[in-house]
Amino acid sequence: MTAHETYMRTALEAAREAARLGEIPVGACIVRDGEILSVGYNTRESERDPLGHAEINAIRKACQRLGSWRLDGCVLYVTLEPCPMCAGAILNARISRVVYGAADPKAGCMGSVCDLTAMPFPTVPYYKSGVLEAECRAELDRFFRGLRQREAAADQM
Repeated sequence: MTAHETYMRTALEAAREAARLGEIPVGACIVRDGEILSVGYNTRESERDPLGHAEINAIRKACQRLGSWRLDGCVLYVTLEPCPMCAGAILNARISRVVYGAADPKAGCMGSVCDLTAMPFPTVPYYKSGVLEAECRAELDRFFRGLRQREAAADQM
């Protein structure tokens, strides 16, 4: 197992925790020098916060832990390609690398819908896609399949 796969498995565990809590199963972790600094998952529903994405939660925790808003030298692992908001936060936090599992054809901003890393920002992270992609996609598919089934059952009552 590669280091990328090891850390993505940590992000997948966070995604599974989000699903257990009724949140969309996206998980993230931030690593620097082989140490996991933070783990985050979606909390939009439970916190009633549109900013409660896995990446934002992980970034906030890592910044608090390091005592700095700058996350130079850090790698963000996330199960789903970052959206525009999260890609912007990644750029602003100066995260050096992003590794994501599943592409997001609806809102992905690291290659799918647009590529914010192609913009002339002072610091732009390198990114890698497709790490444990099938497992990351399966978590999302399982969650949304269950959601559709529950909605269909409720409609029949």
